[in-house]
Amino acid sequence: MSIVRIPPTLRQETGGEKQVEARGENVRELLVDLMGRFPALHEQLVEDGDIAPFVNVYVEGEDVRTLDGMDTAVREGSTVILLPAMAGGTLGGTQGSPDIPLLLSGNLRFPFPSPLHPLGLPPG
Repeated sequence: MSIVRIPPTLRQETGGEKQVEARGENVRELLVDLMGRFPALHEQLVEDGDIAPFVNVYVEGEDVRTLDGMDTAVREGSTVILLPAMAGGTLGGTQGSPDIPLLLSGNLRFPFPSPLHPLGLPPG
């Protein structure tokens, strides 16, 4: 068994559980086991038989996209973290226009549009 940490945005689908156990020798098998018990997770985690593009999966702190994706090995007792991307909110307050939305990824917040935007679009 491995421990799967469930972020707040997915806890409704797992009955409020912060972490659950799941079996699988690789990420694919582990997700199949997990989604078999919590079917509502399927549309949140998987797209076209692969990890959905807006979801990050980490095995022992390593992003599986930089490893073998769905075929990444999961050892007995491993910790797996599911981290869907989030978007929304505004800067508001003293940091700029309240009309500029935030893109959220984990604990990082980037104003958009921003100097980091690939098209270099100015605000407004």
